[in-house]
Amino acid sequence: MSHDPGAPAAVERLTSLEGVGTRLRHHGHEILLGTAGWTDKTLTAKGVFYPRGSGSPEGRLRYYASRFPLVEVDMAYYAIPDPDMAANWAARTPPDFTFNVKAHALMTGHGTDARRLPPLIREALPAHLASKAHLVPAEISPELRGEVWRLFAAAMQPLHDAGKLGAILLQYPPTLQPSERTPAILRRARERLGDLPIAVEFRHPSWLAPRIRERVWSLLRDLDMTYVVVDEPQGTSSSVPAVPAITTQRLSIVRMHGRVAELWGAKGAGVLEKYRYLYDEGELTEWIPAILELAENAERVHVVFNNCYANYGVTNALEMGALLHDHGA
Repeated sequence: MSHDPGAPAAVERLTSLEGVGTRLRHHGHEILLGTAGWTDKTLTAKGVFYPRGSGSPEGRLRYYASRFPLVEVDMAYYAIPDPDMAANWAARTPPDFTFNVKAHALMTGHGTDARRLPPLIREALPAHLASKAHLVPAEISPELRGEVWRLFAAAMQPLHDAGKLGAILLQYPPTLQPSERTPAILRRARERLGDLPIAVEFRHPSWLAPRIRERVWSLLRDLDMTYVVVDEPQGTSSSVPAVPAITTQRLSIVRMHGRVAELWGAKGAGVLEKYRYLYDEGELTEWIPAILELAENAERVHVVFNNCYANYGVTNALEMGALLHDHGA
């Protein structure tokens, strides 16, 4: 239970972290710490993280942004936000706040609930697909797939215009592995998103095989895409090793997924259970040298805690801030 002690135990750790910095500098470059989301029900539960008086969507975001300079918007994976929603996010956060936004499922080869698609797309689908709970990209026309990309890019424009869009995260599934067609997939993504910043996370270890990893990173450099470094469970068929690399000078991203190995590759595993993991001090300390090295070579480093059960992510993000400060950041 040391890595899943429950929200009350994490609250005790949080109380000692008041005033800890989550925007740090190293060698003149910034390190921003944050979490994957700010609205999960286990996080917004009473007494877990948010104080009284911050129960509205606006209040929660404003409070979160008072503690962290960075957040990842994971809800966009399930439903394409509209530009007005993104404009509200920009308006409710400080001028130097940053949003990374996870690309919609259909953009990266995942299935999605058709009922959550924008009306413009859903109404163009055949009736038998418009209410399908797991619609995959191959089931819809190339024109509609293109419309998904267009609507998503339009939704990101308010954040981009406000200087608050860190990156659009393309998280590809384990089924996407290196092949002759994968460079074209990445090039097409760049074409569709234009000059918007892009980050790429792979979910199969073959991308980091010693014989091809340099070619993968070179391709990302050519396409001006940030390679996402991961901490995740090891020992499964889809485990990607933690190998730091910088492919865009402006940004490096580290995503911390927890280490629940028994559920990492399991079909049907719930999101909360899959990422229900509270890192200990030793595990966080392991990452200090890599983060500091990334910060020496990239203008900005984002460290995103995706262990998104209750207050585990916010606790570990603040603890990482304290550790980085202790190591000179």
